[in-house]
Amino acid sequence: SRATVVNYLQEARARGYIRISLAPEVFTSHQLAEDLRDKFGLQAAYVLPAGIGTEEETLLRVAQGAARWLPSLLESGDRLGVAWGRTLYEVAEAVEQARLSGVTITQLVGSLSTPYGFTAEVCSSNLAQNLGAGCINLHAPAVLSDASLAARLREEPVIHAQLEALSHCNKAIFAAGSCEPDSHIVSSGLASQQDLDWYMSKGAVGVLCGRFVDAAGQQIFGALDDRIIGVTLDKLQGLDMGLLVSEGPSKVIPMCAVIAGGYVTHLVTSNNTARMMLDVNM
Repeated sequence: SRATVVNYLQEARARGYIRISLAPEVFTSHQLAEDLRDKFGLQAAYVLPAGIGTEEETLLRVAQGAARWLPSLLESGDRLGVAWGRTLYEVAEAVEQARLSGVTITQLVGSLSTPYGFTAEVCSSNLAQNLGAGCINLHAPAVLSDASLAARLREEPVIHAQLEALSHCNKAIFAAGSCEPDSHIVSSGLASQQDLDWYMSKGAVGVLCGRFVDAAGQQIFGALDDRIIGVTLDKLQGLDMGLLVSEGPSKVIPMCAVIAGGYVTHLVTSNNTARMMLDVNM
């Protein structure tokens, strides 16, 4: 009977025997995707339907879309730099098991002692494991209490070699962070509220890999930068691919800023966020 067939299909999906998916081209050829490419000069955009669910559900849908698209954007010889945060964690978790020969995942930011599970080393290690790729972790704290201590740590041979590896990344995946008081850059301990207030007073509107940027995507340099162990933004410009995965109203201005800075070639977001981005005057 029809009911029996439906039950069998549901059980097969639950056990992972069957999977229903749409080819990436369905989402990259969407009119909103074309409008984003035209406005921001992107190579490609992947726009997911927000649906009628919660913001959390939409974020997961966007992360899953990025996870489906990412393997097709990689090839043997690529070195993919991976940032950190909730969005990147969900992308790494959603990537299906594969074996990408000759691909190396590189952690872009040092480690943070946070109550969250989406630290930089977890994001990079999980993604590498699911892709069947090699992995270079950055075995250092993301931020130190003293700039001179950070400088000495950067000169340690092991850390120096790992930081040098960042210079060889030809592709990167990251999210745009907001400058709101509840943003992860503060709650994770990477920056204090005092740091956030100072950078915002200098024109900061967003965060990329722990670095603050203005509306034009230019890095704003401050005392915090000298204490951070991780990629510098100049290393993220001019790559073969800069994949930005972000979602939500609070991320619209940061996303536009990161794109304006020349870090982004590919974008994944929802249709609602895409429309808000298209309404921003650049």
